[in-house]
Amino acid sequence: MPFALTRLRAKDRDSRSALAAITAGDAAVLAPARRWGLFAGLFGLASNELFVVSAGEVQDVGERLLGLPATAEAETLLLEPTVRPTTEAPLTREGLYVFRFFEVAHRDVDEIAELSREAWESFEESDAYAAEPMALFCQADRSAERGRMLLVTWYDGLNSWQTSRRPDPRARENFLRRHELTAGTIAYATRLLA
Repeated sequence: MPFALTRLRAKDRDSRSALAAITAGDAAVLAPARRWGLFAGLFGLASNELFVVSAGEVQDVGERLLGLPATAEAETLLLEPTVRPTTEAPLTREGLYVFRFFEVAHRDVDEIAELSREAWESFEESDAYAAEPMALFCQADRSAERGRMLLVTWYDGLNSWQTSRRPDPRARENFLRRHELTAGTIAYATRLLA
């Protein structure tokens, strides 16, 4: 189940023209891949940038997006899901989506995925906040020693994100172990556009 994340920068000062071009004809520019989600930045992305996440036949999606007249740059990372998602169905829920990249040794991907899966069992049960990890991806090409993983988590808003920084102790232990296996992280706060 291949996925791709494209960080697209539009030629204009905002991303409206690029978004219109991507969504035209039910996102025909992505075909034969399909849209999983189009995201605009709240924090971390410029006003003329989008995250375009596609699923299916994604190997050429970056080139197709770069070919749009509204696109200045498009950088694509080919991904595979670890424990989530289990389908290619597009995201539909409004709210805050945090994209968190981890720098990892590829040999640790399976352990990071399992630590995350176990932690989510109690992380998602909390009455103090509303959150759901939607995806944990690894790079499709893991031939190099090091690479990136991508965690995409939905929150109902920034307050839930802030409160979730103090998870259940069962989840916290796994998150701390996962942190030990990463060389660094960077996060972007976004909202789902389509």
